[in-house]
This record gives sequence, structure tokens and C-alpha cells, in this order.
Amino acid sequence: MERTFIAIKPDGVQRGLVGEIIGRFEAKGFTLIGLKLLIASHELAEQHYDIHKERPFFKDLVSFITSGPLVAMVWEGDGVVASARRIIGATNPLTAEPGTIRGDFAVSIGRNIIHGSDAIETAQREIGLWFTDAELANWESTMKPWLVE
Repeated sequence: MERTFIAIKPDGVQRGLVGEIIGRFEAKGFTLIGLKLLIASHELAEQHYDIHKERPFFKDLVSFITSGPLVAMVWEGDGVVASARRIIGATNPLTAEPGTIRGDFAVSIGRNIIHGSDAIETAQREIGLWFTDAELANWESTMKPWLVE
């Protein structure tokens, strides 16, 4: 079963959007298998964003993601990586479609509320950074037969 990493960034937590965001993934039919509230360490943030380490905005990314509590999650389901990206919306909220998380709630690219893995390989790497195997609950929802053929 496919898994993805989703983080509600400090702006989403501060704005009280955690329940709304979790509800969208639950309503879609995905299974939550990992969830924690934390303030990311500088080291973890640098590892998470290391693909951007040579870009001029790297320090700002790290500074923002460590600026307050975030909600780290692992979701499971068929096609969850691609579907989550559609639920989240475009990186730039000004071009994100209405009905997406960013389209409905975010105003600027630097405060875009949520992170979602962009590929299965990225998801595996990010899940490994943010969660240990022991922190993931492997379970099957009784809704599965009603969602997947």
C-alpha cells in the first residue's frame, strides 16, 4: 500500500486548520497511520529540505519550518501521493485551484500551510526522516472494501 508524508506547517497550526486538513484526507478515504505534533529541530529541517540547500531561499525554509509547532503525518492508500498533491494544490497559493487546501486557505508562497511528498521515493525518504517504524500504526480501515475494488 502506498504511503505519503504530509506536514501541516507552523502557519497552518497557528491558524487552527489542523482539523480541517485532516478531515479532507479522511473524507477522501485515506488511512492515517502516523501523527505527531512537534517543533522540528534545525538539523531535521535541513535534512528535510536538503534538495534545496544550494538555493537562496534554503535558510528561510529551515527558519520557517522550525518557527513553531507542526503536525507530521503519514497517510496510506491507493494513489495517495498523487491524490494528496491534488488535495493540497499548487505550491504558489495564487495559482492553487479553489477547493484545494492552498487555494482555500493560503495567501503567499512563503506561508502555504502544508507540505506533501511529491513522489513515492520522496515519501519513503521523508517518512524515514520524521517517523520511526515503531511510530507507525499498521492497521486496515474497515472502510477499505467500500473505497477500493
